[in-house]
This record gives sequence, C-alpha cells and structure tokens, in this order.
Amino acid sequence: MPRKAAPDLPEGMLDLYDHPGHLLRRAQQISVSIFYDEMGADLTPVQYAILSRLARHPGIDQVSLAGLAAIDTSTGATVCARLEEKGLLLREVLPHNRRQRALRITDAGQALLDGLEAGAQRLRQRLLAPLSTQEQAVFMDLLARLVQENNAQSRAPLALPLPLIPPS
Repeated sequence: MPRKAAPDLPEGMLDLYDHPGHLLRRAQQISVSIFYDEMGADLTPVQYAILSRLARHPGIDQVSLAGLAAIDTSTGATVCARLEEKGLLLREVLPHNRRQRALRITDAGQALLDGLEAGAQRLRQRLLAPLSTQEQAVFMDLLARLVQENNAQSRAPLALPLPLIPPS
C-alpha cells in the first residue's frame, strides 16, 4: 500500500511517519505483539534471543553471549539469571578463569527452543506477509544492511565472539 502524502508541514519539517526511527519503533512494537501471539509467554523476545544464541554457542561466556544477542552486559546478566532460575541454562566455572562462567543450554531449554521453532517461522511469515516474496528478500537485505552499517551506533552493538580457545 503506498504511503499517504503528509499534510502541509512547516518548511523542512518531516512528517512523523517519514522518520525511519519512528517506523522502526512501530515495527518493533508489532513484532513483539506477534512474538507473544506465536511463541506464547514462556520466554520474552530477549530471553529467546539469548537462548537461541546459546544453543549455537555452547560453553560461551556471558559477556560474549550478550554481544551475540546485541544486548548490554547488565541486561544479559539479568536474562541469564532468569533463564538459570527457570532451569533453561547452566553456568559452569571456567577452569582457566574462575571469575567467568561458561554457559550451556539445558535439555529443558533445548526442548523449549525446539518447541518454539514453528512459532518462530510463523512469526517471520506474519511480519513479512504484507510484502511479495521478492519484496521480502529486498526488505531483509536492506534491513540487515541498515543494522550492520549502523552497528557501532548501538548502545549494545552486535559483537561476534573470537574462537573459543582456552589459553594453554
């Protein structure tokens, strides 16, 4: 659906609906609403992000995991504590660094994540449904580029971990 023209505005002033930040905020609101519709209330979107990254990176430390989910470390610590309380992840002391903890998803955490896979697919489909298949591909490419190119501007930039090689 084409966008409607904005009413007459003072010279140089953008209509609220021409601000990408406003539209991204609205898209986030919609995404969270559909998240709960499709995924239920067992996990928040941030808890899901943490658990899904942990499933792909078992043994990662908490700070690196927060970086993979692009959330700040204090939020990451709180989320990991809640997931541990729910029995969805374990924290293990690293032998080479007693201050750091290696995180692992539990069987219950993996089962929950596996059970949410179909909901995650439906969430993606519902969010992108207003677009044609070709538009979806272009939108996802442009959105990924926008996020990647502006990563450094985030208060919690995405941080890919170095290979997890313990010191000898």
